[in-house]
Amino acid sequence: MRQAGLRTMGTAALPSKQGSEADGRGVMPGLIRALSGSGRVVAPAGALALALIAAGCQNQAALTPAQVAARAASADNIQSISQVIEANPSDPLAYNVRGSAYGRMGSYDKALADFSTAIKLDPNFYQAYANRALIYRSMGDMMSALNDYAKALQINPKYSAAYVGRGNIYRLNKQYDLALNDFNAAIAADPSNSQAFHNRALVYQDQGNNAQAVEDFSRAISLDPSAAAPYNGRGLSYLALGNYQSAEDDFTVAVSIDKYYAEAWANRGIAASQLGNVEKARTSFRAALNLKANYKPAIEGLARLNGTAVPTN
Repeated sequence: MRQAGLRTMGTAALPSKQGSEADGRGVMPGLIRALSGSGRVVAPAGALALALIAAGCQNQAALTPAQVAARAASADNIQSISQVIEANPSDPLAYNVRGSAYGRMGSYDKALADFSTAIKLDPNFYQAYANRALIYRSMGDMMSALNDYAKALQINPKYSAAYVGRGNIYRLNKQYDLALNDFNAAIAADPSNSQAFHNRALVYQDQGNNAQAVEDFSRAISLDPSAAAPYNGRGLSYLALGNYQSAEDDFTVAVSIDKYYAEAWANRGIAASQLGNVEKARTSFRAALNLKANYKPAIEGLARLNGTAVPTN
């Protein structure tokens, strides 16, 4: 049994560490550092990584408190990084870092300008190409994004994050063979890349291969147990396989990690309903609706529990 419309799609829907395109001198994970001579820390990364772009696609009213804090931190970062750029106008890393901060704020034009400047200053700056690709993807310019990912991989054929980024474009376009090729390459280049396993699992899920998806989600979880999205993904595959208790357990972990995860709350309601736990299901659906007032799976779930007609629009 496959649950339609319940799976978050792609890195644009993934909170916390999901969706990061950069590493090392690129930006994240770890600590973003502007090379000001002192090497002082400009901002913490981790949860503020280039999932930054995902947050930027939402309007202010839809932002969770964590995302609002991330944007505020980005604004503070920009002022500090701009001072570094004034003192070091030929430093490509500083432009790359500021571009990432602009991306977190949803200021895509400014982010593009900074990444382009970083690339002009250092044509071999493959992390900046990957970061710019993620901005292009967020703006809907998939061809430019693919071109930048290809350039990043031409410079560094073992850059795992670029394979993940490009693979996600292929996945969302249902070009599953190309997506799998990229996720496999990402894993070969960096077996510790949780995003590669997570996104490969999403491909398997789309193809109806939920047993294989569970294995990849589990691997992603083992590599990054603090990320909520793989628990939600694995829970959906457990639902499809009829393993409702394991599904409910995973959704419970997902919402314990991210209490603002409306989809996971609704999915927990579905699993609890299947297990006959009406009160837990009702509480879960209501929690989802508190976060997304018109979230259809939660509305439909409550209607079924209450024995009322399921809305058709």
